[in-house]
Amino acid sequence: MKIVIIDAYTLNPGDLRWDVIEEFGDLAIYDRTPDTLILDRCKEADIILTNKVPLSEKIINAVPALRLICVTATGYNIINLEAARKRNITVCNVPNYGTASVAQHTFALLLELTNHVGINSASVRDGDWQRSIDFCYTKESLTELSGKTFGIIGFGKIGEKVATLAKAFEMNVIYHSRTKKDTVQAKYVDLETLFSSSDVISVHCPLTKDNDQFINRELLTHIKPTAWIINTSRGQLINEKDLADALNTRRLAGAALDVLSTEPPPNSNPLLKAKNCIITPHNAWMSREARARMLMITKQNIEGFINGKPRNVV
Repeated sequence: MKIVIIDAYTLNPGDLRWDVIEEFGDLAIYDRTPDTLILDRCKEADIILTNKVPLSEKIINAVPALRLICVTATGYNIINLEAARKRNITVCNVPNYGTASVAQHTFALLLELTNHVGINSASVRDGDWQRSIDFCYTKESLTELSGKTFGIIGFGKIGEKVATLAKAFEMNVIYHSRTKKDTVQAKYVDLETLFSSSDVISVHCPLTKDNDQFINRELLTHIKPTAWIINTSRGQLINEKDLADALNTRRLAGAALDVLSTEPPPNSNPLLKAKNCIITPHNAWMSREARARMLMITKQNIEGFINGKPRNVV
């Protein structure tokens, strides 16, 4: 079989091995593929692996041998599923590969908001400690998490893992989700109550047509001025102008985001210059361990398909 990986660099920048995929056939690896080259590179493929490069109806219909599309991610909105189904092409994704890594990154962002490690470390490198008349100082006020309320939006695998970590910090955990769960980890509340009660709000829900930009000016009126928002899910869940306005007028204390609505962001994105806003470049999922797990699950997806028992079909 002809297997084509059209954006290999994201999953494997060089620290993993592709031989677990190569065993299934003739493998072509492209670190990045612009839209103009997708069809040329995929036209003879039986199997296509993609992370973020979109496969439109036009592309899917123009690849006659295509039998399987493996999305090397959990989200599969880049695939025209209707076109794939019409041609009986199986589409598989990789769920639950990065739960621990994303939860860890959530708390890395939170601890930067509360403890300002980066700011204080930069201050020391700049010589501020050497010049200080006191043995200790901090550039920003530090905050203890114990006893604070942690609100989680979306209570899937990642939301549950984040709740476990929040409990370890002796925080009170509440959550809002489409599905109310029987759990002792957190108390279910409505969305407005979550915003009005939480000291930390962390977003872990998938993007759907119903929740696009649901965190907006109206919902932000319920938030505490001392609260923080963290988003490691999807940037489109937040109205970025409304959040930037809230930050700049100090209607909330800060935000920490690993995702934006457009990635890479244009210079015009208002959050890039908003007050008290930490942004990381969508790398919460990118630990080597998570990427290795993703690669092995993708291998299993291909193996299952070949053996007539496809896995993780969307």
